[in-house]
Amino acid sequence: MSPLPQRRIGPFTVSAIGLGCMNLSHGYGAPPSEEDAARLLNHALDLGVTLLDTAALYGGGRNETLIGRAVIGRRAEFTLASKGVLDQVEGRRVLDGRPEAIAASLDRSLARLGTDRIDLHYLHRLDPAVPIEESVGALVRAKEAGKILAIGLSEMSAETLRRAQAVHPIAAVQTEYSPVVRNADVAVLDACRTTNTGFVAFSPVARGLLAGGVAHDRYAAGDLRAGMPRFTGERLRANLQVVGRFDALARQAGLSPAQLSLGWVLARGTHIVPIPGTRSIAHLEENVAAATRPVDPGIVAAVDALFADRPLVGARYPAAMQAQIDTERLPGEEMA
Repeated sequence: MSPLPQRRIGPFTVSAIGLGCMNLSHGYGAPPSEEDAARLLNHALDLGVTLLDTAALYGGGRNETLIGRAVIGRRAEFTLASKGVLDQVEGRRVLDGRPEAIAASLDRSLARLGTDRIDLHYLHRLDPAVPIEESVGALVRAKEAGKILAIGLSEMSAETLRRAQAVHPIAAVQTEYSPVVRNADVAVLDACRTTNTGFVAFSPVARGLLAGGVAHDRYAAGDLRAGMPRFTGERLRANLQVVGRFDALARQAGLSPAQLSLGWVLARGTHIVPIPGTRSIAHLEENVAAATRPVDPGIVAAVDALFADRPLVGARYPAAMQAQIDTERLPGEEMA
């Protein structure tokens, strides 16, 4: 198999499309068996995916444990990214950016992953009670100790990035980004470009909305979309109408909707790496194929025009989760 196209994220060269591992343990109803999840992770590596992304929060640590059991023996084949600060402690979701909490969370992650280092370690969210400089300082000390190789930020603003950069170079900013979630266009994408910081796009197919994965709001128990305003009720029904037009553009381009969404993200800048997640081998192969199927500029422009004229309705997070998001808001964006 030919290697996938490569892109740079900080000091790392990775496949142009990575793998978000969250939904193998967390967020979308009952997770797959560990055997099935391990099979998917290994198949991703076989296909040439070289960026795996997890977090301490996912499944209360079970996602990191899964990666430690399933693929850590192939450690040389991929860049390992994880996230701390946002964690689950004694069954409770905790946001704690204090240096001592970051150090403790990192050590727990290393133990679950079964490794002595994480390549790219993010601050998962900004703790408003702790200056970003102090939180970044904790990761600088972890880097000096050899526990991590590079530092990232997740769901943070351009201003926060600049403050963090004043303490230590930031390898990557990770934020939700897709044709229908464009907050990074306000300032973060440009800030990353000018500071030589990579941009990692999570949920690049809009939590399945741009991949034919959402047709109604009858979600399984434990599916986080049931609490997201744009994924339920009349808002969802309105959004599915415009998504139908997106699907038609994909057919015109000879692509699946997921491939069009991923191709659109890749076309937004060479410093961008999307990390779609999936539990399906077939969908994994479909997503990875998008790395070698560039989208015609005319189709890219048509996608831009479609959602400029008819953006999604409804907030992207429920209020409690939105309160932990530092990224810039779009003009007129709904917050609840």
